[in-house]
Amino acid sequence: MLALFFWVGCQAQANDDTTTDGRATEPAPETFVLWYRNYDSPAIRSLVQLALDKTPEYGPYTLRRSEELSQGRALLELASGRSRLVDIANVATSKEREAELTAIPIPIDGGLLGFRVCVVKADHLPRFRGIQTLAQLRDSGIRIGQGSHWPDTTILRESGLTVITHTRYEILLTMLRNDRFDCFARGISEVTHDLRLAADPNLVIEPNLLIAYPMPSYLFVGPRDTLTAHRLQLGLERAIEDGSFGTYLDHFYGQAVARLNLEQRRLIVLDNPLLSEESQYVSRETFDNLRRRLDLLVPER
Repeated sequence: MLALFFWVGCQAQANDDTTTDGRATEPAPETFVLWYRNYDSPAIRSLVQLALDKTPEYGPYTLRRSEELSQGRALLELASGRSRLVDIANVATSKEREAELTAIPIPIDGGLLGFRVCVVKADHLPRFRGIQTLAQLRDSGIRIGQGSHWPDTTILRESGLTVITHTRYEILLTMLRNDRFDCFARGISEVTHDLRLAADPNLVIEPNLLIAYPMPSYLFVGPRDTLTAHRLQLGLERAIEDGSFGTYLDHFYGQAVARLNLEQRRLIVLDNPLLSEESQYVSRETFDNLRRRLDLLVPER
């Protein structure tokens, strides 16, 4: 269910515990478990910490790395609410995810996830030369690798592209190295971090293509975890209001986006049939702004 909590002013429940001599005790920090792929991303972990730091009235907290669960398993755990294996996850949104979970409907990277470049093997770069249209990309026979549970898989297939999938991100990198597919399409907000972790000189970013579709990336919590949803929503909106969200975008994505030379790439735009009405509105404004100025790292005033 999409959480539209705009400035709800929800206050954390006061802790009434006192010592035997009447002095108030410090509340114990609440532990939040962040999906491991998000925790290992300095940008996403920092944004969750920013939102939590902006809401001190909810009390102290600690942020912990989850077990290494696939994306599909992590979202199932969130939806079930039967365990605390995962409390918070950042993934691309879809109608299904918004129906089963609680979304905080602020694109965490300013909408950059929907702009995709290809990670390829260096010796496969010649295969991409001359491609300028969706039809040419279809006809080239280029196979795109994506996660089995990622909304991108459906978007790309609906556009007539060949998609090879696996449930684990790490296995997808191995499949790329083994020629199981030709292009690992990654968001411009994540690709430089991915390659830094991979540390493989044979994997490079294809320099000419930019595949784009509306794809907001939200923080999600369980369907009944309204207190955490309120806290994250309020924290992010405070960060937008005081400018620290813009500083965050510039710090984590500014240089990385600039190095990709987006304005010089051939833009191939795809439809996204998976968005809810609310996310269509959010993504339409963000996507149009990004198309007009691909360096959307200073908030509109």
